[in-house]
Amino acid sequence: MRSADASCEAFEVLKTSIAKKGDKSVSKGTIIVATVKGDIHDIGKNIVKTILANYGYQVIDLGRDVPPEKVVETAVRENVRLIGLSALMTTTLPAMASTVEALHKSGHKCKIMVGGAVLTEDYAMEIGADYYAKDAKRAADIAKEVLG
Repeated sequence: MRSADASCEAFEVLKTSIAKKGDKSVSKGTIIVATVKGDIHDIGKNIVKTILANYGYQVIDLGRDVPPEKVVETAVRENVRLIGLSALMTTTLPAMASTVEALHKSGHKCKIMVGGAVLTEDYAMEIGADYYAKDAKRAADIAKEVLG
């Protein structure tokens, strides 16, 4: 847990450094990222968040242990077209499925990418996700495909 906290602090330093060097550019679009309900692991999500921000996307980070209702509420309120969900623990895979289902039931027009150490592409498709992001680079490729 301490190494995870240290990694988060390091990402904040990197993000600040990147922001200082870069020009203020127009966002390519907004993406929500969240670690699903019941899961407190967010290193992978934080890596994805940093990479997406570096590629010019505005990222709304809902954090970890996020209930499906909060994801849906934020997606609708902010009119976000791409949602990224993360899970590291096998015990939280049902929460990921519930979040995907809640997004679909909401009727909000968005694409959903999922990732995490315990996921497979087959599982991602089984629960109704639009994309499986095996790593941060793939998440950036998906963002480019969906948002440009």
